[in-house]
Amino acid sequence: MLKQELQQKLQQKLSPQQIQLMKLVQLPTVAFEQRVKEEMEENPALEDQPDYEEDDLFKDNSDELYNDEMAERDSIDDIEINVDEYLSDDEFPSYKSYTNNYSADDDEKSIPYAQGTTFYDHLKEQLHMFRLDEQDLALADFLIGNLDEDGYLRREVRSIVDDLAFNLNISTTEEHLTHLLEDYIQRLSPTGVGARDLKECLLLQLKRKTQTDEVELAYELINQSFDSFAKKHYKKLLKKFDIDEEELRNAIEEIEGLNPKPGKAFGGNTKIIEHIVPDFTIRIIEGELELTLNGRNAPQLHVSRQYAEMFDTYKKSENKNKEQKKAVLFVKQKLDAAKWFIEAIQQRQNTLMATMTAIMNYQKDYFLTGDDRDIRPMILKDIAEIVDMDISTISRVANSKYVNTPYGTFLIKELFSESMTNDDGEEVSTREIKKILSEIVENENKRKPLTDEKLAKKLKENGYSIARRTVAKYREQLSIPVARLRKEI
Repeated sequence: MLKQELQQKLQQKLSPQQIQLMKLVQLPTVAFEQRVKEEMEENPALEDQPDYEEDDLFKDNSDELYNDEMAERDSIDDIEINVDEYLSDDEFPSYKSYTNNYSADDDEKSIPYAQGTTFYDHLKEQLHMFRLDEQDLALADFLIGNLDEDGYLRREVRSIVDDLAFNLNISTTEEHLTHLLEDYIQRLSPTGVGARDLKECLLLQLKRKTQTDEVELAYELINQSFDSFAKKHYKKLLKKFDIDEEELRNAIEEIEGLNPKPGKAFGGNTKIIEHIVPDFTIRIIEGELELTLNGRNAPQLHVSRQYAEMFDTYKKSENKNKEQKKAVLFVKQKLDAAKWFIEAIQQRQNTLMATMTAIMNYQKDYFLTGDDRDIRPMILKDIAEIVDMDISTISRVANSKYVNTPYGTFLIKELFSESMTNDDGEEVSTREIKKILSEIVENENKRKPLTDEKLAKKLKENGYSIARRTVAKYREQLSIPVARLRKEI
């Protein structure tokens, strides 16, 4: 049954300017610079170095210049005005001839990368030195192509046989592929490449080492008792192989010197280190904190004089044809977009500075000493109430921005932590507890590492009464293994 209803709803919608501001706020410095460059390329009405006094340009007609777009459309009359001379295709936009107003120290330096042989090409060059017929060489090349970046063959040989049959129309057997893998590929450099698991990788490397008593024992440990070795069941190993602790320690040192990921050892396969550009810098000057925003977050952008004069000429005209109306509206849109973007950048700077200033003042004791124990419990809501902003805005600032301090550079969100009450009734940060937990583990007897239950007792002795499961959670967050895996001979 069809029926009509009349409803009233109250909705709040973000304006395009607000959406633009939120997107800019969450960008770190490098991404923000890229966003500014993209906007300048898309909008020729935006410049970073004006050739005019901005106040003179807008002091008389700034209100008229940015009136509502619909009002402008209604007031257009027909008169001749040669707008084409302003929009010539042959014209070289002036904003492209300017350079960023950075000092020499701020110039981006491009790092040249030398083109070298890839990991897979390196293996194939060695493979082609063997005397293999054409088909075996093609099969071995295919096997190399199935190695992962660590140098392992993690696929089942049966699956590779099926791929060869369906994709390359080559018929072979699992036994033949295994023969090529073990007798040729696993003999290539770096040692251990072509292994099907960690155990085989370590065994391949131990086989190629000069055979000594320690190496032979290490080979037997991995070959016969890999699970016990991985779980550090040292007592079982001492009993099974009838050896003393010194012999076991020497064998373990041999194993620890092996490379569990031989593919990573190849220079052409290493990852590029990502450099962090801090968004804020905190300095201590005469016992007081000073906060500065990275200058690359505050570009000096201006509206293009050429486009502003173009629109001003239209304002003084009387009649325009249809094509000229479209051209003038295009100019108006670009000027509005430039003005909105400049205002959004200014609001972004104000938001970043207000938020980080509140965080700095809230954690003043920590920034003055650098001691994790001085960090106060702090959540997003605390800062949001101080700066009178939404929690989501504080989250956008904290989750992607870095601050440079006298004690290192770190992500701002690392300063946020929940609170717990110690035995004295004082609220302390969970980061403080984690710091103490790390110190206890670092100073423990590695021959008899502390279990989670014993760690909880140690923390209680320091005035922090927390449950064993909470200790386990903090230990995992600190990437500290369980007691058995921390044991040393």
